[in-house]
Amino acid sequence: MSYRPAVLTALILAATPLAAETLAIDGQVSVRESNVERPTRGMTMRQVEGRFGAPANIRAAVGQPPITRWEYAGFIVVFEHDRVLHAVVSGAG
Repeated sequence: MSYRPAVLTALILAATPLAAETLAIDGQVSVRESNVERPTRGMTMRQVEGRFGAPANIRAAVGQPPITRWEYAGFIVVFEHDRVLHAVVSGAG
């Protein structure tokens, strides 16, 4: 079975407890940005490790293209091949 990267990323992140501050005002929902420093989209694995150190946990690559997840104390990084797709603040930090 083949998944698009965005669908596979959503599946991976759905199983991860994440922390975000969600505000609902007059029926409109918004998410407050976090000030936690984390990798930016497009960084390589080598750049991430050089800047943030070794991850606390690495989840093996799954799917095609390969999607890998690195877990740090305050955030989680999702890679496609060796490039950052997303970096999200986690509740573990």
